[in-house]
Amino acid sequence: MSNEEILKELANVVCECNPDGASVVAQKALDAGMDPVVAINDGLVVGMGIIGDKYADHEIYLPQVLVAAHAMYEGLDILLPAIPKGDLGDTKKACTAVVLGDVHDIGKNLVKTMLTASGYVVNDLGKDVAPAIIADTTKADGAVVLCLSTLMTPTMDNMAKAVELVRESGYRDNVLITIGGPPTTEAFAEEIGADHRDDNSTAAVKYIDSRIKG
Repeated sequence: MSNEEILKELANVVCECNPDGASVVAQKALDAGMDPVVAINDGLVVGMGIIGDKYADHEIYLPQVLVAAHAMYEGLDILLPAIPKGDLGDTKKACTAVVLGDVHDIGKNLVKTMLTASGYVVNDLGKDVAPAIIADTTKADGAVVLCLSTLMTPTMDNMAKAVELVRESGYRDNVLITIGGPPTTEAFAEEIGADHRDDNSTAAVKYIDSRIKG
């Protein structure tokens, strides 16, 4: 099987929402001597990009996106450890988190998936994350993007606090901060000093790319 055929198969297992197949094909790519970075970018990421476009066009629904994302991560679990550390030196880093007091993470997980598909190395801090942890980790990681989410109005204060602590850390000029979640608005993003607010994961990552990748 040619490298081109393997890359097509990697994209297909993501589009077909096939996590078990993704592991098998990812290992096939390595066994064939393929550069793991090529396998990720020209295989898995291509498939996830197709899924993202279909979701944005309302051709598929959230459950399908999440299973496709699971397939992509199964493939990444095989391919990422095979990349020499030096080859990751220029990779853009991002942090994602649902702020303290909120445990709803579907939106955050979608953003994480789309960021990964766009080539970022994502440190997912999870849900119910304290503002200090968010700020400290963003700076320690050298992240160029911070994506914050909340589904509930009472926890918006913790979103504001996280942005404030990033500013107090002296790192604010180094990171693009986006927020999301039903109670948030563009006016709120401006009020707390975030760069952007979005309610669509695909659109959010397109905005991030336009700012980070130019």
